[in-house]
Amino acid sequence: MTEKLDKIGQSGPFFELDERRRKAVVLLFEDELTDEEIAKNVQRRRSTLDNWKKDPKFKAAQEQYKQLVVKDKFESKALKRLIELIDAKSEMVQLQAVTTILKMAGRLSENSTPELDEAKVRKAKAEADIAEFKAQTLINSGAEGVDLISEYLDKLDNMSSKELMKDES
Repeated sequence: MTEKLDKIGQSGPFFELDERRRKAVVLLFEDELTDEEIAKNVQRRRSTLDNWKKDPKFKAAQEQYKQLVVKDKFESKALKRLIELIDAKSEMVQLQAVTTILKMAGRLSENSTPELDEAKVRKAKAEADIAEFKAQTLINSGAEGVDLISEYLDKLDNMSSKELMKDES
């Protein structure tokens, strides 16, 4: 696997390591040998391998290698399966597949769902309507009327926020 990854011309922590450390990263990922056997395989002492494993750059290289292997071996297969699930019988499965694909494409954040986004839009529209109503009230009835309306609308806003939170849970 290392040779194939080297030919890709990638950069990053994995490719910045010397050949022995890269080999150690690969062997640790494959999880078929003990640490003692890995150390012997890369012609180093076990204590040296232990020190490498504590090094932040080595840890970053392990993470990068894991991502490269997953991307190389599984990403396209996983995406094809997700695309198939868009046509599943269950609407919940369809929604989860579409959401996952949108997140992968960077079109949807981890903290976002279609339902939550809709609720945010409804809330923004309601807040705009309230602001417009307050402005119109100010124009029509002077400052005293606005204070009363503001107090009433703030109470109403607090109530609707609680209801929205209740609906989301």
